Amino acid sequence: MKSGLMLGVNPKAIRQNEDFYATNPKALKLFLDKIGQDGFEIQGRIWECACGQGHLSEELKRNSYNVKSTDLIDRGYGDGIVDFLKQEVREWHTSILTNPPFKLAEEFVEKGLDLIQNGYNLILFLKIQFLEGQKRKILFEKYPPKFVYIHSSRQLCCKDGEFEKYTATTQCYAWYIWEKGYTGETIIKWI
Repeated sequence: MKSGLMLGVNPKAIRQNEDFYATNPKALKLFLDKIGQDGFEIQGRIWECACGQGHLSEELKRNSYNVKSTDLIDRGYGDGIVDFLKQEVREWHTSILTNPPFKLAEEFVEKGLDLIQNGYNLILFLKIQFLEGQKRKILFEKYPPKFVYIHSSRQLCCKDGEFEKYTATTQCYAWYIWEKGYTGETIIKWI
C-alpha cells in the first residue's frame, strides 16, 4: 500500500534513526538546470558529505561534475565513512553540496563554511522552514546565503530512500547557496 511521505503527513510516524531522508534526484536536476540558465556555476570539485545511497552524487556525475561522496553511515555507496562535523578546519578547494540531516543543518552550515575556501560554495537542500527562527536569524546575519532557490513544485525526500513507497509530501524545499566571503543581500529565486 502506498502512503504519504512521513515528514509533515503522519505525526505518529517513527523517524529514521539517523535522519536519513534521501532526496529524489529530480530535485537536483531541476536545480542544476535552473542555475545553468542563470549562468551560475558551482566552483571546483563537489563534496557530497551526506551521500546516503548516492542519489545526489549520481545526478551530479550525470551532469559532468567531479564528486567526492562520503557519509557518516555506510549505506553501500561512496568513497568512505567520514564524520563531516568532525573534519579539521582548513580551507578545502572544493564546494559542498548535500541534503544534511535537518536536525544538524545549522552545524553543517557552520562547519561547511569553516572548511571551504573563499569563493567556493556550500549548497544545502533544506526545508523552507529553515528560514525561520531567532537562532537562525543570527546565523543568516553572520553568514547570509547568496541565493535561495525555492522549488515551486513539491519535491520528494523519502525515509531510507524508498521513493516507490512514499508518493506525497507536504514540505516545500529550497536549495540554499552560500559563497564563502559573500556579504551582500540574499537573492531569492524560484525553480
